[in-house]
Amino acid sequence: MDGNRVFGSGLALLGHRGLGRGTVDGVLENTLESFLAAVALGIDWVEVDVRRTADDRLVVAHNPANADGVFYADMTGDRHGALDLSVLLEALPPGVGVDFDVKTAMEDATRGRAETTMAQLASVAGREAGRRPTLISSFDAGALDIAREVAPAVPRGLLTWVEFPIGQAVAMAGHLDVQVLAPHWGSLRPNDREPMELQRPLGYVVDMVHASGREFLAWCPTVKFAQQLLDAGVDALCVNNVPKAIAALRGELAAV
Repeated sequence: MDGNRVFGSGLALLGHRGLGRGTVDGVLENTLESFLAAVALGIDWVEVDVRRTADDRLVVAHNPANADGVFYADMTGDRHGALDLSVLLEALPPGVGVDFDVKTAMEDATRGRAETTMAQLASVAGREAGRRPTLISSFDAGALDIAREVAPAVPRGLLTWVEFPIGQAVAMAGHLDVQVLAPHWGSLRPNDREPMELQRPLGYVVDMVHASGREFLAWCPTVKFAQQLLDAGVDALCVNNVPKAIAALRGELAAV
C-alpha cells in the first residue's frame, strides 16, 4: 500500500464475489474457480463474503442460507457446501488484496463481542495483513467497532445499502473509526429515495469523503457509470463482471 492509504495511489479494481456476481463466463460466484479466474485477469483485490457456521467455520457465502433454504448458522461439518475461507486464502497469491465483507448473523446479538462472527474473522484478517492488502467491510457499524478492537491495524470500511441516502452515509463514515466509505452505486444517482433535486453532484460527494479523511469505494456500478465514478476521483470500484470491466476501463486504468 502507499503510505497509510488502503488502496494505494491509483484506482483499485475489486472482483465482486470473485469474477463477478452470479455466473460470469460460466464460472459461479464465490467459488475457488471464480476467485482464481479474477486473479488470472490481473485483478487488484477480491471481495469475499464471509459467514459463520454453527461449528465456528468461516465460509464464503453471500446469502444467510444456501439454495435449499438451510441457514449456514445452523450447519455443522461439511454440509454447507460453501468454500472454506481458509482454503481460499491459502490459494490466493500473496499480494492480491482481500476485502472481507463480513455478514453479521442474527445470532451474534446473543454473543459476547469476543465471540462474534466479526471477532473470529478479524483475527484471520490480522494474520493475512502480513502478506497482502486487507480491508474489513460491513454494513454493521457495531461489528466494525469489534474489528477495531481485535485487529486495529486492519483498515475498516463502512458499507451502505442500495439507495441509502448518500449524505447520511458520508457523515456517518466521517465520525466512525473507519478508513473507507463503500456505498452501493444506486445511492450515487437519482433514485426513489433521493430524486435529482435532492442530490449533490457526484464530484462534490467524492470530494467530501476525501476531505473527511476517508477513501471512496463504490460497489456494483454499471460500466457506463464506472466511467463517471473514475472522472469523479473515486479510489476503488468493486465490479460485478471483471472481464467486462477490465476490457472497458483498460485505457483509464493504464493512465492512473
